[in-house]
Order: sequence, then C-alpha cells, then structure tokens
Amino acid sequence: MSNDSSLSLDEINDRIAILESNIRQLIEQAAAASGEQNEARIADRINQQNDELDRLLKIREARQKK
Repeated sequence: MSNDSSLSLDEINDRIAILESNIRQLIEQAAAASGEQNEARIADRINQQNDELDRLLKIREARQKK
C-alpha cells in the first residue's frame, strides 16, 4: 500500500469502509462458492483484507490519540 503517513484521517476512514465492504462481499462469495480452489482463494483474499483492515485501524487509533 502507499505511504500511510500522507493519508488524512478521512482517507483512512474511507479505506477502512472500503475494506469492510470488500470483506462482506468476499464472505458472501465464500458462502456461494463451490470447490476447494475457489474457497481457498476467497479465504486468502479475506485474510489479506482483514490484515489491511487491522493495519489501518491501528493507524487510525494512533492518529486519534494525538
């Protein structure tokens, strides 16, 4: 991802909202998916999105404490 120090709090909040939406959509896809490969691919993507979400939440929390 880009240099997060240059992002405003609003931009971080926007990215968090996008990630949350992506995760919801991926969960819906996983529920409808059939086949081990599809399920594994979607699970990997959900994990990536969750990792990015956690990272941005920590950045937001740190900025709000300033």
